[in-house]
Amino acid sequence: MSTSTISVDEFQALEQKVLRAVEIVKREREARAAAEAQVASLNEQLESQLTAQIAVEAQLSTLSKERDAVRQRVEKMLEQMDELL
Repeated sequence: MSTSTISVDEFQALEQKVLRAVEIVKREREARAAAEAQVASLNEQLESQLTAQIAVEAQLSTLSKERDAVRQRVEKMLEQMDELL
């Protein structure tokens, strides 16, 4: 046998290594796709929660303004009542 030829056993061993490498690459691609899908899902959830938080903050601001307006009206009514007494 010359040095440029490989035995059947060597070829089969090489073939097994290639098949294992293909499987590893396939698993890694699947894992990457799953991770990317999970990141996209988490980004959507985060965006949704941020939108909800902004809405709640806006509502709290509106309620605070309304509370201040009611407080001012009550104070004016109390002042008017004091003037009557």
